[in-house]
Amino acid sequence: MTIQDVLNNSRKIVIKVGSNTLAKSDGTINVDFMLNFAEQCASLILRGKQIILVSSGAQISGLSTISGWAHKRDVHYRQALSAIGQVELMDKWRFAFAKQNLHVAQLLLTKEDFEDDHRTLNIRNTMFTLVDENVIPIINENDSVAFDEIRIGDNDNLSALTAILWSADVLILFSDIDGVYTDNPKTSPEAKLLTEVKDISLLRSQIHVGETNNFGTGGIETKIQAAEKTTAFGIPLVLTNGAFSLLDLAEGKKEGTLFVADELSLFKEITGKR
Repeated sequence: MTIQDVLNNSRKIVIKVGSNTLAKSDGTINVDFMLNFAEQCASLILRGKQIILVSSGAQISGLSTISGWAHKRDVHYRQALSAIGQVELMDKWRFAFAKQNLHVAQLLLTKEDFEDDHRTLNIRNTMFTLVDENVIPIINENDSVAFDEIRIGDNDNLSALTAILWSADVLILFSDIDGVYTDNPKTSPEAKLLTEVKDISLLRSQIHVGETNNFGTGGIETKIQAAEKTTAFGIPLVLTNGAFSLLDLAEGKKEGTLFVADELSLFKEITGKR
């Protein structure tokens, strides 16, 4: 199975765009990327796809607005920066999708929202209603109020929880790397791209995980965690470079790493068997 096969056979698509994908080299928001991305989403929607977007970038947007806070590390400043930046981030997404005659909606969530049955039901119903009405739900963690005990901590895992809740057909993680490599491709010339992963436990024993990068809160570890979550529910995950086009992925012109859905785990989840 290839990424092209998965995308062509998927109707409900969750796409996570990371901070490093949204940020330009100077740390400001890349509006040109957002405009191009919205155009690609509109093209897929015309093909009968449904899309939910999980977008990082609140703090980057905040720093773009109030640059004087760049070196303030106090948690209250970080939360305030997220509150400021979330407004700017959504305004830019609204502008980008409006160019395609598409409306957007904002959902800010925390870990608690996924642990309460009433909340998860309401979130699920809201997502279904928005998508059915041709509105793009844009989801982010509610960093302005979240603290350690109720934080998910990264949008890789948030997007995985979203994909599971929405019963998505595939989750795409747009990052600043082409996929999972046997080692860090930025430091090791011998690193090889893994185009398909069927056994995540085996993968962990074969690769060097490394650390997070400049703007993001995750790294390859959180992406593997996300894949563990989605594949256990029968949802494949694609990790690829945010510089790639969604349409190129769908047409097989670009590569990434495909985490294949674990059908046995899905069977166990449905039947309750162990």
